[in-house]
This record gives sequence, C-alpha cells and structure tokens, in this order.
Amino acid sequence: MTKQTDETGAYNPEKEGAEMRFADKMSYGDYLGLPRILSAQAPLSDAPDELLFIIQHQTSELWMKLMLHELNSARDAIADDHMPEAMKLLARVSRIMEQLNSAWDVLRTMTPSDYTKFRDALGMSSGFQSLQYRLIEYALGNRNTAMVRPHEHDPDSVALLKAELARPSLYQVVLSFARRRGLAVPEAITDTPSAVPHTEVPEIMALWQTVYRDPSAHWALYEVGEKLVDLEDYFRRWRFNHVTTVERVIGFKRGTGGTGGVSYLKRMLEVELFPELWHVRTAL
Repeated sequence: MTKQTDETGAYNPEKEGAEMRFADKMSYGDYLGLPRILSAQAPLSDAPDELLFIIQHQTSELWMKLMLHELNSARDAIADDHMPEAMKLLARVSRIMEQLNSAWDVLRTMTPSDYTKFRDALGMSSGFQSLQYRLIEYALGNRNTAMVRPHEHDPDSVALLKAELARPSLYQVVLSFARRRGLAVPEAITDTPSAVPHTEVPEIMALWQTVYRDPSAHWALYEVGEKLVDLEDYFRRWRFNHVTTVERVIGFKRGTGGTGGVSYLKRMLEVELFPELWHVRTAL
C-alpha cells in the first residue's frame, strides 16, 4: 500500500494534500454558482427531449454572453490601436462560434416526433427573441432597428439595444483604424454609429484591394480583415446549421415566434456582414 492509498488500497487524494472538506471554504460548485445554474431547467411538459432543448439554448446563451464580452473588448482594443490583443480576441470569438455550431449536432438528434411532444409548451417563445443574439448582430453591423420591437416589453433590454446602436459597429471601428493608417475612408462611413445594415461601398472595396494586393505593407489591416472573414465564415455556418436543423425537425411549419420558420432563416443566409471583404476576392 502506497502513501496515496487508504487501508483498502484505493487511491485517496486527501493523502496527497487534496482538500476534501468545504464546510467553511469556497468549493467548485460555490465558485461557479452551480446550484443556480443546474436548477434553471424547468421543463413544462413530460417530454424527455424538452430538457435537451432547454439546455441547448441555455448553453448557447452562455456562449453568446462570452462572445459579446470578447467583441466589446476587441472593439476597444482596435480603437486604441492594440491590434495584437484584438487579433487574439477575434480569434476567440471565432472559436466560440465553433462551439455554437457544434451544439446543433446534439440538437439534431431530436426527431420531429420528439419535438411535437412539447412544442406547444413553448407558446410564442422563440430564439428569434434572443436579446444577446440581437446584440451580437448589432455589434457586427447587421443593424435592423425593427428588431428592437420584440423587446419593447422590457425597458432594460431596449436600453441595452439602444446603447449598442449608439456605438460604432466592429466593422466601423476597423475602418476607422484603416483611416488612422492613412487609407482613404469616407467620414460618413465611420463618424456616426450605423443605424442600418452595412452595404458595399466602392471606396471601402478599393481600400481592401489596396490591402490585399500588398499585405506586407498593410499587415495589421490584412490580418484583421482575415479575422473578420473567419468570424463571418463561422457565423454563416451557424445560420446554415440553424436552417438545416429547423427544417429537419419541423419542416416548413411557422416558427413558434410567428416567423416563417425555414423561409425566414433562409433569408438570413443572404446577409453579408462585411461584403467588401468577400467581394474583394473576385477583384484581385
């Protein structure tokens, strides 16, 4: 029997110094608030798959909370010309999107028969109403102000959305950085926080052509451009996975929130967050 085992021969971590008593100390569960998190699932039906549905969406909201934190930090870093820090943060955002994409694989194990057993319990609730998702879209520049309306019942949510609309989008912050690097950027593009989705601008297309034709001369912009493409690539995959999962589970029924379901989600696939960065590939 070694000094790490007890009298039965079983490994005993306490003999190596592991703390085993937490009556007066902070434990793992205390630090993470696990009693609150693990008691936050309250299925409204007896359907076994409702717990999967709830956990899928709750964990997605946790990842989105982190994504917003990193996006806000990245914007601040770019505004302060701290580009290496911003690159790390944007890379992390893409990895978060990768986690969100992987979550669809679990939800797709739910069949139409499984979902219909509890769908009515959802009422009019829908991911379409996710505040954090809307904040992410606004931060990335897809600023459709009509999408504030589903939150009008909650003044705190409206305040958060309006605060986001009052600050430059991620793309605007990047373009302001480009101007500070001596490239031509129309002031109208960056001087006022955008209130509409960004569409292609010829001057911005010319800017990215300059950057991509000579990356070594504009390395910081070239790197941030590729980070934005990487982020949108994952975001597009998330939308595609969403469409595919919804069609697989409910077909072409209307969404619980009243949207067209698959037809609405397919329209979202056409949205381009950073159009010039995608179209510049054709121009090179």
